[in-house]
Amino acid sequence: MEKLVALCKRRGFIFPGSELYGGLNGTWDLGPLGVAFANNVKKEWWKSVVQDREDVVGLDSAILHHPQVWEASGHVASFTDPLIECKVCHARFRADHKNNITLHEKTHQEKNIWTEVKSFNLMFKTFVGPIDDEKNKTYLRPETAQGIFINFKNVLETTRIKIPFGIAQIGKGFRNEITTGNFLFRVREFEMMELEFFVKPGTDKKWHDFWKQERLQWYLSLGIKKENIKLVDLPKEDIAHYSKGTTEVWYKWPFSSSSGKSDFGELEGIANRGDYDLTQHAKYIGKDISYFDQEGNERYVPYVIEPSVGVGRAILAFLIDAYYEEEKRVVLKLHPKLAPCKVAVFPLLGNKEELIVKAKEIYKILKELFGGAVMFDDRGNIGKRYLYQDEIGTPWCVTVDFETLKDNAVTVRDRDTTKQERIVISKVSSFLEKKLNS
Repeated sequence: MEKLVALCKRRGFIFPGSELYGGLNGTWDLGPLGVAFANNVKKEWWKSVVQDREDVVGLDSAILHHPQVWEASGHVASFTDPLIECKVCHARFRADHKNNITLHEKTHQEKNIWTEVKSFNLMFKTFVGPIDDEKNKTYLRPETAQGIFINFKNVLETTRIKIPFGIAQIGKGFRNEITTGNFLFRVREFEMMELEFFVKPGTDKKWHDFWKQERLQWYLSLGIKKENIKLVDLPKEDIAHYSKGTTEVWYKWPFSSSSGKSDFGELEGIANRGDYDLTQHAKYIGKDISYFDQEGNERYVPYVIEPSVGVGRAILAFLIDAYYEEEKRVVLKLHPKLAPCKVAVFPLLGNKEELIVKAKEIYKILKELFGGAVMFDDRGNIGKRYLYQDEIGTPWCVTVDFETLKDNAVTVRDRDTTKQERIVISKVSSFLEKKLNS
């Protein structure tokens, strides 16, 4: 993890939040490559969940909701973690993070250093308007799901969609975590990719099973190794009181949030939320927001299947799985669809004008083809340029050399194998496009 964090900082993937002022715990900034990488992850999720389907639509709800939304959802009363405080230095920890507690106890000679366990609500409070009082209090959303539920009727009334159907959203969430850590694994500000899939009661198990397999296959299709990922059905005592069943996609992290050892742990949750959310909101507003099924001539409150994953946690899993140390290089073997840069174009020598001109011609063509995800580099020797591109995960490098000026062909180097092929310039675009989509 230390090596990966250092690589992400050195190459402009991820920077510590507010680093110039000493940092702000639990926050991270995406650098130039990190933004491109995150956008690719979100693009592939959206394509899989929305664009490739006919039964899912998109939404982008506000971060601020009416405060009663969080009362209805149960977040005000029960969105809590167990908190204990050290009586000696007043450091605070989650009571269920035993490893962190044990490590802290070793820093003190005293015994019985902990306060009683208290419940700590994870939502960030804020105020709407100029007066900071209880009447104007609301919260930064801790999830995007409620924005979908409160727009359920709006979507039904403005589209021709019918059950079973889903509403998908990508957006920011905020949780005032007691303990953050393990890089992007547990943070206070994050982006979520969530789907609420509404189904007829009685068909919920079928759809839950369907989305479990869909989500697992998504990770496998984008390069996560089979041995590092699995589905785990959670026991009743570990799931929300309203859940009819929750399954998690577990990834083999090189750490554990509780034990400190490398272990499988949550990457994504896929929950059967039953009819809890819509029922709660209907109760709070005193209005019927049920669904009328014209085909069955019946009215019911639909059940909801919810696959939900944080962008940061997905990014972290893809980075860990792609990170390799070889004898002479470090390489990120990212799936080409996720790689922030698809192709790098080099002139063999950076001080030969004729090579630079030819390389820039090819660069412009490829930049248009790959939507800007192409890099031009003429600095330093060719070997160092290859190593740099390996570290940022660029799948292919195209080199213009002196032979190019004679045979109108370039050398295309593969990141994973380091093998090189000679390709005629007129065929480079189709060659790389075929590679990307294979």
